[in-house]
Amino acid sequence: MAEISWTDEAQRWLNDIFEYIAADNPQAAARTIQGIYDRAQDLRRFPEIGARYAGSQRHVRILLYGHYRIAYLIKDDGNIDILGVFHGALDITRYQL
Repeated sequence: MAEISWTDEAQRWLNDIFEYIAADNPQAAARTIQGIYDRAQDLRRFPEIGARYAGSQRHVRILLYGHYRIAYLIKDDGNIDILGVFHGALDITRYQL
C-alpha cells in the first residue's frame, strides 16, 4: 500500500478551507476537512483513482471530493504526495503542479 504525505502547501490549503468554513459553521468545517482527509486515504489502495492532470509533465492526478479537487503526485516509489486542495471554482491552471 502507498504511503501518503501532505506537503506544507496542501496543509496550508486545508487550514484556509477550514478557517473559511468555520467562520460560519465550525462543525461543518471539521466535517469537510475530515472528509477531504478520508477521501485522500482511498489513494493508499487505489493510487490511480484520480483523473490524470493534463497541465503537468509529472504524474499528477486530481481526486474529487464534493466541491474540492485534491491534487496529488504518484512518485516513482509508488508513494503519494498531496500537493494541494482546491475549491472547484478556482482556476487550477494558475498553479504550478
